[in-house]
Amino acid sequence: MSGRVVVPRWPVLVGRGRVRIMSAADEQTADAVVIGLGPGGEALAGDLAEAGLDVVGVEARLIGGECAYWGCVPTKMMLRGAEVLAEARRVPQLAGTAEVTADWAPVAGRVREEATTGWDDAAAAERVEGKGVRLLRGTARLTSPTSVTVAVDGGERHDVTARRAVVVAAGSKASVPPLDGLADTPYWTNHEFVEAAQLPESLVVLGGGAVGCELAQVAARFGVRVSIVEQGPRLLGPEEPEAGDLLADVFTREGVELHLGVGARAVSYDDGFRLELDDGTTVRGERLLVATGRHVDLDGLGAASIGIDPGGKALPVDGHCHVVAGGEPLPRTFALGDVTGQGPFTHVAVHQARVVRDVVLGRDVPADLGTVDRLPRVTFTDPEIGAVGLTAAQARDRWGDAVTVVQQPLAEASARAWMHGPGNDGLLMLVAHDGVLVGATSAGPHGGEVLGALSVAVQARVPVRDLARQVWAYPTLHRGVDALLGELTG
Repeated sequence: MSGRVVVPRWPVLVGRGRVRIMSAADEQTADAVVIGLGPGGEALAGDLAEAGLDVVGVEARLIGGECAYWGCVPTKMMLRGAEVLAEARRVPQLAGTAEVTADWAPVAGRVREEATTGWDDAAAAERVEGKGVRLLRGTARLTSPTSVTVAVDGGERHDVTARRAVVVAAGSKASVPPLDGLADTPYWTNHEFVEAAQLPESLVVLGGGAVGCELAQVAARFGVRVSIVEQGPRLLGPEEPEAGDLLADVFTREGVELHLGVGARAVSYDDGFRLELDDGTTVRGERLLVATGRHVDLDGLGAASIGIDPGGKALPVDGHCHVVAGGEPLPRTFALGDVTGQGPFTHVAVHQARVVRDVVLGRDVPADLGTVDRLPRVTFTDPEIGAVGLTAAQARDRWGDAVTVVQQPLAEASARAWMHGPGNDGLLMLVAHDGVLVGATSAGPHGGEVLGALSVAVQARVPVRDLARQVWAYPTLHRGVDALLGELTG
């Protein structure tokens, strides 16, 4: 072994108040090794350490991961600022007069000082170590189903073998398409956008998924001239077509230029970006935001050492989050979060972390085989697009004509949405099969919050007739669900 595993500077608290000092033997082995301390990995490492296990946590970047520093947390602060500007501009239609001047400085300040502490994870490191986790800063690579090599600064290497579990929670990275000329330009990903102290005058967004749409709307509402280029036929391609079309209509009214159903073929940069599109159109902007999805580096993780194709898109897992290699689950190798391909969402990683925790601790855990089919997700645009489970197309592909779909504009389904007035663009859609909801979409003001009841119904497989007998408070936005349930039950 060519290095030393980092040991906390204080005795490690283990279990119920027991204290033990790390010995030399502990430097080569641990009960569990957790690769990646994003939301799921951090939660798991802390839980296992507090349960009495000797845990090594490995992190190459910042503890808290993408969500805390470049994703969920800072971007929702940005969206809040954009939302306030939009509401202020609606005052003349609802309540009087208002003069609105956008200023990015308060938003950038909140992101830097409140959300990320200047992209410093010292407090997070103290939190993790305080729970008893041995923190190792470096890049981990699997060398077997139960062993890991960690490369740290200065060329040192640490080899750690796990007695009970190796858990891969390494997250994902922004995908950058192989467009002619792109690699030689100073393009942005979500990292550079979130870290920006000021916004450009114009922005081209390559990709019309959740990240691209959220950041495009933020920029547009702060006065940036925004263009979105999306190769697919609509925004938010994985969601219901009606949701993508609704958002496109709102974006167009807000001045966002949309290029849908057309890809980019070349990029050049000279005091600004120039994108040549497949249809011969040229799109220009001061900055280019690449938001074309995310990918997992299985080769860099050493996936081949555990029998997984390093060119694959994810680590396959079973219902207990064991990595599956050669058709068989590896008993002491687990994966959670983005690397599993079951959804690049914090709530998925945290849910899977609980599953792994209970399996490693020997608790009776039923196999969770329905996570993907019943997954809730929210795009935090305005209108907010919440969805859970299967889309109508996915359900019909599975069950054919034995699927019932009902939908209404939100302002027709909910009196509260009608009362809301400007900014009430939205829709509700329910997808049912065999008497239960298998999917739902809630788009509009607080669409993600309205999704809550629908998410419970889909995940718990509550019969539609039981849902229709519920009393839905009036006049709430979620009462609109009652009107659609009436259509389903006749």
